[in-house]
Amino acid sequence: MALVRIPAPFRSLTQQQSEASTAGMTVGEVLENLEKRFPGIGARLLDDKGAVRRYINIFHNDEDIRFLQQLATPVTEGDRITIVPAMAGG
Repeated sequence: MALVRIPAPFRSLTQQQSEASTAGMTVGEVLENLEKRFPGIGARLLDDKGAVRRYINIFHNDEDIRFLQQLATPVTEGDRITIVPAMAGG
């Protein structure tokens, strides 16, 4: 299982949990299983086509998945998946 770190803006969907152990062979499968466990979080992370939303950054063991294999990035036991929403301000 991978350990998924949940950002504060999404914790209302995860019963205030900041982390969740979730199974999956790829980052995409981990996110699918996270959605099954916490309905509604998937729509915040992925668009209608199943791609990561532009304002969401996902890291696999501190590496941005955009520079790896994106949602097809392999996941092994003990990996860390970190979800980081983009912040804007002025």
